[in-house]
Amino acid sequence: MAKSTPMDAMSHQDGAFIAADVGGTHVRIGLVSASMDPNYRVKVLEYRKYVCAQYAGLTEIIEDFLAGLSGARVAHGVIASAGYPLEDGTVITANLPWRLSPQEIRRRLGFDDFKLVNDFEAVAHAAAQVDASQVLQLTGPTTAPVRGPILILGPGTGLGAAVWIPTSKQAVVLPTEAGHAALTAGNAIEMALLTEMLKQRTHVPTEHALSGPGLMNLHAALCAVRGRESIYTTPGEITAAATSGSDPLARESLEIFCGLLGSAVGDLALLYGVQGGVYLAGGILPQIRDFLLNSRFVERFLNKGPMREALERIPVKLVEHGQLGVIGAASWYLDQRNGD
Repeated sequence: MAKSTPMDAMSHQDGAFIAADVGGTHVRIGLVSASMDPNYRVKVLEYRKYVCAQYAGLTEIIEDFLAGLSGARVAHGVIASAGYPLEDGTVITANLPWRLSPQEIRRRLGFDDFKLVNDFEAVAHAAAQVDASQVLQLTGPTTAPVRGPILILGPGTGLGAAVWIPTSKQAVVLPTEAGHAALTAGNAIEMALLTEMLKQRTHVPTEHALSGPGLMNLHAALCAVRGRESIYTTPGEITAAATSGSDPLARESLEIFCGLLGSAVGDLALLYGVQGGVYLAGGILPQIRDFLLNSRFVERFLNKGPMREALERIPVKLVEHGQLGVIGAASWYLDQRNGD
């Protein structure tokens, strides 16, 4: 996608609105508008990435972004975020450093309209705008997929997932809290790690292993089982050591991560009757692209007994588009606005 300029934003700002992808570590925010290109529904006019921990709240981030824009007043916006919305509009999320209230943000910024959508529901709305150059196919047929439900899933600060369901009219997107479902083990070492994790908690959610922090948890549990001490303080340090081959224990941790991910994705594909494909998006995965491709991910994805044949027919792709959350939130917002 071509880099935008302030003049571009000024010349297209009529009807433009704010779209933000709010993660546990970063907020990606764009000034967007409906695109005239038939291949792309959303045009990104301006785009910036912020570190959550450096700001008191999302309002302050949006204010900073707006301060850098020229042209007409922006009065509409949408945010995509993980979490569970309450009746008062506040969102319960375990991965943000501050409270998230769309109604309060709208009031403080003086917006006419400001909406919230689940982060992976937003990514699901962007899946149709991903072209072949932006994906890495891991398994399944390369021909046009069967029309049917599509699973979108990604480990980042947490584990997000949504299901895109085609209908005779407009597609329906089902947001999920798959990251909070119980983690399941598929072999002896995974059983040992799960047992170790259960010493500290009564429920081990899937994202406790399948996320950036989850990789840290896996490595800590593996170190405890092996009688070693962890020397790493970030997931990036573990992936660097694993991919360079400098630490066998780090490599084993990442192998286990990929195996568990394949198994979890296969489970979700069967649970939701996925036929149209699986998109793995965002977070840690682009950083371990080649490692994932050569890991046991596909083997574990397919290892579902008599359902292997069904899973072999599902294309599984890694999406490498950095602006998916923003584009998806904007696409969802346009659907909502057009439906009013």
